[in-house]
Amino acid sequence: MFIEPSHTKHHQLPRTGWIEVICGSMFSGKTEELIRRLNRAKIARQRIQIFKPALDKRYHAENIVSHNENSIEATPVDISSEIIALSENAEVIGLDEAQFFDESIVSVCDALANAGKRVIIAGLDMDYLGKSFGCMPQLMSIAEYVTKVHAICMVCGEVASHSYRLSSSNEKVLLGETDLYEARCRRCFNLSEDAYDQPC
Repeated sequence: MFIEPSHTKHHQLPRTGWIEVICGSMFSGKTEELIRRLNRAKIARQRIQIFKPALDKRYHAENIVSHNENSIEATPVDISSEIIALSENAEVIGLDEAQFFDESIVSVCDALANAGKRVIIAGLDMDYLGKSFGCMPQLMSIAEYVTKVHAICMVCGEVASHSYRLSSSNEKVLLGETDLYEARCRRCFNLSEDAYDQPC
């Protein structure tokens, strides 16, 4: 009986997909890196589709905009399950502010990657309390590639990985920029208000 060589079988397999996660604190360049990767895919003439949570309207109702004011067109969605149908013809899918999507975003990203698509996700890995944020831990665990980017501590200038909330609000989701948040290193994040002038 003839047995087909394994290398020939591999060539007949459909294109494999994967998941990339870009995580870090606020002001660390997550969205900037997401836009950079998506623009490279566009230059390569790959079909891309980009999504953002509809609740995030800080800079623009539709576009994804970085702190450096670079932007790229995106589709706001209320429910992450909408992404599957909307990205049917795309080869590369970008997701910004992934921590704000509902829990089904994990299975959605898994299904997209299983369908042979490249999925690039950017999001906060920790909330203002230093706790894991939304579904980011699950997304990081199923990703083939995880990139953690860092900011500069706005108190001491060291490497920062925390998002410190300047407001007294204890809401889990509080959209804001430099008016409400600072990037902090581990030590400055844990300092009291009275200790801000101490060296790190």
